[in-house]
Amino acid sequence: MNHYHNKPKPDDRSDNVEKLQQMIHDTIENMEEAEESAQFANEQDRQDIEAKNERRRHAIEGFRSEIKDEVRDNNH
Repeated sequence: MNHYHNKPKPDDRSDNVEKLQQMIHDTIENMEEAEESAQFANEQDRQDIEAKNERRRHAIEGFRSEIKDEVRDNNH
């Protein structure tokens, strides 16, 4: 029986920074679209949108932190 059949793929992190940058870009676009739609929303929906955008801001901070880690790791 061949035991190599279930071998995991090697960890290719070469494009992580690009992926993270794209995630930041997409998240910012989503925030902007949500803010535009908030203009026409009722008070509850506006509060929900603001709460979601706050979570998005935290996610962006995390993405940026990961980018710094990736750059630091790639320079060693």
